[in-house]
Amino acid sequence: MTRNDKPKLLVLLGPTAVGKTKLSIELARALSCEIISGDSMQVYRGMDIGTAKITEEEMGGIPHHLIDVLDPDEPFSVALFQEWCRKLIPEISSRGQLPFIVGGTGLYIESVCYEYQFTEAGADEDFRAQQQSFADTHGAEALHAKLADMDPQSAARLHPNDVRRVIRALEVVHLTGETLSSQLEKQQKQSPYELCLIGLTMDRQMLYNRIERRIDAMLRLGLVEEVQGLLRRGYSREAVSMQGLGYKEIVEHLIDAVPLEVTVEKLKRDTRRFAKRQLSWFRHMKDIAWIDVGDGENFSGILTAAHAIIAGKFPADLEYNSKH
Repeated sequence: MTRNDKPKLLVLLGPTAVGKTKLSIELARALSCEIISGDSMQVYRGMDIGTAKITEEEMGGIPHHLIDVLDPDEPFSVALFQEWCRKLIPEISSRGQLPFIVGGTGLYIESVCYEYQFTEAGADEDFRAQQQSFADTHGAEALHAKLADMDPQSAARLHPNDVRRVIRALEVVHLTGETLSSQLEKQQKQSPYELCLIGLTMDRQMLYNRIERRIDAMLRLGLVEEVQGLLRRGYSREAVSMQGLGYKEIVEHLIDAVPLEVTVEKLKRDTRRFAKRQLSWFRHMKDIAWIDVGDGENFSGILTAAHAIIAGKFPADLEYNSKH
């Protein structure tokens, strides 16, 4: 606990492929952290390559939470993420460790940092069925366009392929007359934690090049085979997890016979657009101290900058390991 009786919470965020994993391990080792994954896809077992999931070897003995906790046919939501984090953060603190959220799912991370309360809009199953039918008939892009007309901000942060969440955003407007984005704007954004938020960024074209190289590496590691295995185990292409970036595109290749080269180009394009949406979300968050990681080659300089931010946010009672 800190002098103001708020538990400390360290957060490292940034777009996909920017280099969060390596830095998070070094910081966690230096600060005696336990890491909570702030990624909406790494919760799923058997979805490793397409989510760029950290390996046990990469973890280096650092405890990680909310990785491999659900099967691919189980739903995951911001409310469930909040619930789990509310339990994990005090548990980690009680062990004398520093809770450390690392990830790129902006809404999930922000909702925990500022304890968002979402309107209990309820559900309208008939409305959901109607919207799903519309998407099936006219395509996910057309459904996303409906949301863009009603709630442009929510549409900007949701991928058109994320049909379930697009429908939910439409349903909130249908039930409450209020957009989901307006609900978020009304949040008080007072944190129950003593926060240190670090964001990683780099030149946009440099990031896009890294994204493309990462996707090429995923394919070499067996992304197509990973998706084939999920389908063989009976997971439907309609499952929320299978709508995730990388999985939906490969499913289209495997089931709809979309040529692999077309699939790969689409995946690279969609991932670039996803990274752009991530950066847009983070730019609207307050309190983030940004580090421009350049091309990522000067890792010692990046690490030094991160330590300086943490030292400025948290008082000196945070003990670093002797090598730091």
